[in-house]
Amino acid sequence: MKYMQTGGFQNNPLMRMTLSWTLVFAAGLWATNAAMYFQRMSLSPASVQAYYLGSAEEYSQPRSAASLLEVSHAHLATMGVMILLLTHLAIFAPWEDRTKKWVIGLGFGSSFVGEASGWLVRFVSPAFAVLKVACFVAFQSVLALLIAVLAAFLYRAGRAHRRRA
Repeated sequence: MKYMQTGGFQNNPLMRMTLSWTLVFAAGLWATNAAMYFQRMSLSPASVQAYYLGSAEEYSQPRSAASLLEVSHAHLATMGVMILLLTHLAIFAPWEDRTKKWVIGLGFGSSFVGEASGWLVRFVSPAFAVLKVACFVAFQSVLALLIAVLAAFLYRAGRAHRRRA
């Protein structure tokens, strides 16, 4: 992180390459997360309810606690680490502290509450389907913002390094 704070990463092509490949993987996570979501549901709360509660029309069963636990186990680790990595890098972006706090809070909050909302739809109330949709949209938006801003930051740093060389 010393390279991010002092700007030394701009002169280190290997650091820029490592960070760029990390963003490629993050973009892949963003795309596959959306693809998996839309394979099962839409942005309609009714589709979220049908997915978690089962649907007689689609001959689907309600999600079991065991299946939700397996998904939560993988998502909590994966999303937590990805948001940690991207928000940690975003701390060094030229944003106001207030903006950084909002992006960090929305990233972690939408991911965690989005995961919890599936459980809430299934075991508390179908009304939480609206929360699931809102959290999905918020999380995907924050993730896209972080990936785009960090990619632009690395691109500008690479251009500046090439001009100086």
